[in-house]
Formats: sequence, structure tokens, C-alpha cells
Amino acid sequence: MASTASENAPVVVAPAAPTIADPGPLGLCAFALTTFVLSSHNAGFFAAPDVVIGLALFYGGMAQLLAGMWEFKTGNTFGATAFSSYGAFWMAVAATLQFKLITPGSFGFFLLGWTIFTAIMFLATFKSSTALIVLFGLLLLTFIVLTIGAFGVAVGPLGGFLGLATAGVAWYTALAGLLTATKSDFQLPLGKRS
Repeated sequence: MASTASENAPVVVAPAAPTIADPGPLGLCAFALTTFVLSSHNAGFFAAPDVVIGLALFYGGMAQLLAGMWEFKTGNTFGATAFSSYGAFWMAVAATLQFKLITPGSFGFFLLGWTIFTAIMFLATFKSSTALIVLFGLLLLTFIVLTIGAFGVAVGPLGGFLGLATAGVAWYTALAGLLTATKSDFQLPLGKRS
């Protein structure tokens, strides 16, 4: 029996799509460091918040936004939404500080909107991991206290200290992701819930 050309044609296998590294640790580190610096100001450790402008624009803003875009590529809707949104938050904070856009009462509404968004994200963590539940729970408390303070209620440095705790949990969660990605000899527990 004669064979046809198509039967003898070599089989062409499409190359595998390149894998993308987990963008989570980058996004978490960018969030943690920027939160740490601004929260240090909010806790009263230094007076002028100007030092956070460049950090909020490039690391907390741009790097976190990029991590969010890469999370879309991995199919992680939660990570994409969180990192992209909080990256944009930090860029907005940088612009607000740089161009002195804060007027009495207006920043309270800005923070109130982010409090509502953070509450939504917090609810979305309940089936993820204990680390993310704690992270977003602390972030929600931070935003609540900062919002109350922005509307004129004396809250002292509480928002800053809550932000510092939030940054610590974000760094812990980032380190856990890095240790997993590098196949480290030791791992940090995240308390997986799903």
C-alpha cells in the first residue's frame, strides 16, 4: 500500500509555553516595604512623609502593578486584583503627596474607598491561607483606623502600628513563597485552607 505525503510528514510538536515565575513574593515585598516606611511615619517615627514618594511610585506602585499583571498570566485572579489595585493605590498616594492634593476631609473619602475595597479582598481570602487572612485582616484594620483618623477622630499612632504589623505579615508571606520557589531546606507554614 502506498503512503501519502501527510503520513510521512514529521510530527511537529509546539514548544511548551515558557513558565512564569511566581510574582507573589515580588508583589508582597513591594507592598510590605512601602507599607513599612509609610506606617513608620504614621506611627510617629519620623515627621515628613516625603521619603515614601519615590518608594510608593516605583516599588509599591510600579513593581506591584507589574506583579499584578504577571498574576493575570498565571491565572491567579485574586493576586492579579490585589497587586494591580494596591500598586495603583501606591501610585495614587505618591501623586497625592507629591502634588499636595490632600484637602481637609478629602483624604478620608480616599481611604474610605480603599477600606471598602480591602474588606472585599479580605472576604475573598477565607479559603486561601491563614497568612493571607491575617494579612488582609490587619490591612483592613489599618485602613479603618487611618480612615477614622482622616475624618478628624484622634486615633494617635494606632494606624501606623497596625500598618507595621501588616508589613511584617506581608514579608513573612513573601519569604514563604520565596522559600518554596527556591526549594529551600526549610519552609514557612502559611496555613493552607483550600
